[in-house]
Amino acid sequence: MLTHKELKTSALERADVKAEYDRLDEEFQFLDEFLKARTAAGVTQAEVAERIGTTQSAIARLESGRGKHSPSIATLEKYAHALGCRLELRLVNETVSRKVEDQRTRTIGRSKKLSAA
Repeated sequence: MLTHKELKTSALERADVKAEYDRLDEEFQFLDEFLKARTAAGVTQAEVAERIGTTQSAIARLESGRGKHSPSIATLEKYAHALGCRLELRLVNETVSRKVEDQRTRTIGRSKKLSAA
């Protein structure tokens, strides 16, 4: 039986799976921020639900990204406030963002080559 890591590696060798995985990366990063914030606050899903007036299962759906509907900004703000955080939404120019990311990648690559020498 394959481990999760082996299955993921094998699946990502397929171009269609890799493309979808990459497409969903930002969404998963966003959801991960919520999980990290809740963990850092030491709060359970049930406690967040109670603080914002919903159910634990609704919080689980929000954190998994598997709900039928995307949560409203108001709901995301309530979630953030329940953890002592604030929600920040930004529009980022994709062209500029990609150039910066490409530059970071090249810099990291050069740093690794220099440290290996």
